[in-house]
Amino acid sequence: MAASEKSGSAWLKWCWAKTSRDGAPGEGPVWHPLVAHILDTAAVAQELWDRYLPDTVRDRFTEAFGGGNPEHARSIVSFLAALHDLGKASPCFQDMFGTGTYASARIRTARQSWEKKARAAGMPLPDHPGTAQQARHEHLTAALLPRLIGCDCTGIAPSAFCSRDEHHGVNTVALCLGGHHGHIPNPQWVTIAHWAAGGTGWDDVRTALVDAVAAQMGIEIALLPALVRPTRPAVLVLFTGLVVLSDWIASDENRFPYGSPEDRHATVWARSRQRATAAVSALRLDRWLPRTGSAWESLWPGTSPRAFQAAAVGLLPENGQALVIAESETGSGKTRLALWCAYHLAVRNGYQGVYVALPTRAASLQTARELERFLPSATELGAVSLALVHAAAPAEDFVQRLISAAQDTMEAHAEEPEPDGGTPARVVLDPWYLRRCLGLVAAFGAGTVDQVVLGTQGSRHWFLRMFGLMCKTVVIDEVHAYELYQQQLLGAAVEWLADAGASVLVLSATLPADAKAALTLSWCTGLRAPLRDTGGRGQVTVVDGTGVLRRGGPDPAEVDPLHTELSLEPDHGPRALAAELLERARDGGCVGVVRNRVDEAVALFVEARALAEKHGWTPDEVVLLHGRMLPRDRIPVQERVVAFTGPAQEPRRPEGRPNPDRPHRLLVIATQVIEQALDLDFDHLVSDLAPVDLLIQRRGRMHRHPVNDPGRPAWCSEARMRVLYQPDPRNSQLPLVEPPASPEAPGNLDGLVYAPYILAATFRALARRAVMTTEEGAVLHLRMSTPGDSRALLEEVYGPSFPAPEPWTGLLERTWGGWQSALRGEERAARQRVKRPYRGSRSYPVEVAELCSGAASEEGSLSELRAVSRLGDDSHPVVCLYRHGNRLTYDPQGEHPVPMGPADRPVLQRELQLNTLSLPGHWFSGSTPLPCPETWSVVERNLRGLHVAEFDESGRCISLPEGSLRYDWATGMARPHTLP
Repeated sequence: MAASEKSGSAWLKWCWAKTSRDGAPGEGPVWHPLVAHILDTAAVAQELWDRYLPDTVRDRFTEAFGGGNPEHARSIVSFLAALHDLGKASPCFQDMFGTGTYASARIRTARQSWEKKARAAGMPLPDHPGTAQQARHEHLTAALLPRLIGCDCTGIAPSAFCSRDEHHGVNTVALCLGGHHGHIPNPQWVTIAHWAAGGTGWDDVRTALVDAVAAQMGIEIALLPALVRPTRPAVLVLFTGLVVLSDWIASDENRFPYGSPEDRHATVWARSRQRATAAVSALRLDRWLPRTGSAWESLWPGTSPRAFQAAAVGLLPENGQALVIAESETGSGKTRLALWCAYHLAVRNGYQGVYVALPTRAASLQTARELERFLPSATELGAVSLALVHAAAPAEDFVQRLISAAQDTMEAHAEEPEPDGGTPARVVLDPWYLRRCLGLVAAFGAGTVDQVVLGTQGSRHWFLRMFGLMCKTVVIDEVHAYELYQQQLLGAAVEWLADAGASVLVLSATLPADAKAALTLSWCTGLRAPLRDTGGRGQVTVVDGTGVLRRGGPDPAEVDPLHTELSLEPDHGPRALAAELLERARDGGCVGVVRNRVDEAVALFVEARALAEKHGWTPDEVVLLHGRMLPRDRIPVQERVVAFTGPAQEPRRPEGRPNPDRPHRLLVIATQVIEQALDLDFDHLVSDLAPVDLLIQRRGRMHRHPVNDPGRPAWCSEARMRVLYQPDPRNSQLPLVEPPASPEAPGNLDGLVYAPYILAATFRALARRAVMTTEEGAVLHLRMSTPGDSRALLEEVYGPSFPAPEPWTGLLERTWGGWQSALRGEERAARQRVKRPYRGSRSYPVEVAELCSGAASEEGSLSELRAVSRLGDDSHPVVCLYRHGNRLTYDPQGEHPVPMGPADRPVLQRELQLNTLSLPGHWFSGSTPLPCPETWSVVERNLRGLHVAEFDESGRCISLPEGSLRYDWATGMARPHTLP
């Protein structure tokens, strides 16, 4: 493409883009020219096009920006991305040099020198700092760019948007660029921003800037209106995400040192490209390069694919994207199926990597370890990035180990070149990926599903989250575990991913038919293609990029069933249960107990510890695990449970052999933290009454690995799961499932955790298949087979309500209404927050203005609603520290002090996260509420902005009113009235 040449303003070179963050003394410049930062960003965008973007995304960009020519698209996309900071060429921004509250003396001195030279060159700065008309520079970019790249319509007010169809594209991308600081602005705010543009002199410098960049990049500006046609909604998100990522990389002054205003543009452009190559290499932003021809056995030595795993790959299309839904019992190898499919999809589509979304942080960590074992044999690259993606990830030893590996790799690479493709890849992580949203940008990641659903709402930089996902194969594990609100948002995510050309794998052991149908519909909506069902049966369903649905693999009715002896038993209280379990497992057995609430788990743990010695146990053989423990205390317990009851995975533990660390006996008392995706294998399991799909999941933590069967004690050699319920004192044939209407009324607080209707329907579905045993009174026994019985149980519980005989009529009718009302509330909340690519029954593409969010969105609009990943009780993160005189420490013994002076920020952040706990929102309301967290302030510099609770060495909170909180390393956080 030929370049157009125009003379520029004499003071273009004095326009600045960035100043040194700290202004520390040194020999380098303290400010970076605007034209240099713009060219830096363009170079990064081109490097990411070549090395990061998958084929599917480049195809979409080629369609939207290149008229079918990929080289044109590459140039135009990077050119437009570069101009994201055009609005900095304005009086309000340029006048900000050195005026910040924390500007150092060096920067203030530099301001004087810069201002003198800029004014001498003709820059019309305000006579007095701070008096220029104000506007955000990104809004100015959105307001001013269209007139500079081809929208030259006459008769239109400068602050108005052109309505001509041929200029729609350049106006659309300008609004996208206006969102590069986190929120796409409402057009009204862009119109207002135009008044801060300055006079004709500033118009001239912006024209000179655009022309200078176009000249270096070989862009013919006159062609842009005809080529820039982003009609597909996913392209708007992809483009905005690419802009943000390119800008963030180019803004790193360590990788892009500040330049001189005297540098020639050609010199700057050549240097920018060299630095961009080095930056992308250092951050390992190359897309996945699968090791060609890898067989299953090379990825998982000593194993072979099961029938449904092999069937999934056989159903994948020869090329193009796919939605894969795999339904199989817990412990059957769905995660490996997902990675096996992701490998083949990467070979066929050039995807950048994989992200696995899971319901809990514990499950995310386990899957991250599975990825770490998988990747060395699955890629030709010398080193690949693997991120653990959730708020507390930096606190995990796993993450710190990968960061250390990255540093070791950098040192080794300085001495030796990258190894060839025959050497197993190193799995590493740069600390850069621990920043907001960037974990999803890493080639490989495992994290919570929250990261996905936040990408469908107007959260800050939501489009960067979605951009990272759109470049990958996205695996959504345990999809049945999510509430309706999350399922609605996941459906929107599937629409966006389908529109972008990504692939999605959905894994579940207990997926209701309507949830499966909804995901399939979302996929086809994103494709804008009708569903064409070819029939068939099997555990694996694949829908390709044209909407053709195929099924295959073993029929669930033909899969070897997993039989479980299940009993419904009255709960006689924690002391009776503790004594019975300790006595039964006295001579051996690993027993798991899953309680629905933390208080109940703690009560059982305290009783079991108290009775342990009497029954021949040591206290260390009784373990408590729940989410109200500090990560510093919880993570070692979790690691211990996984190491003891999980499979043999280390090199000294060949797969398929018993775990040599499995103890003779162990009692693990936990909440829902162990019910999903964790590879645990108990000999015997006890659970509170819970929704049927979760009971099936909990059953999957018992008798999971046949390799352990020979070592199971005789009393638990057969799979037996006991489900405890509270009988209704008003009718012993019914379970008590509703929360108490008053303090004196009977009730079950589990009804605040799960819908009372679902608890009641689950009990009835199981009871209808059971036989009353007179010897044990109200105990009901049944034999459950999975997956054979799973579908019928799910449909009976979650399907349409049907008449029930007495005494069930009143309970089911009463709780049904409450459940339906709650579902309608969840649907309404999702509709209010979600952003979808298409709207209406005819799937009209959304316009960019419909993607605006944040404070820059329309006043009072729905996009101002706070983005949330889960409904229910809010939580408040609190840092828990121990006071020892004038010192604060991380531990009650006072041996690990919190630094009050200069500190290594990454180390400090990790240590603080290890002592951070989320307190439930209802603790801050009611008759005895905790004080508002915003009032929990401390004066220490390193703790500013954090909500800190101080404790004495006994665990009593001393910074809040007496009796507010108490913490114990073994039992976790509690309100005093909840302490046993």
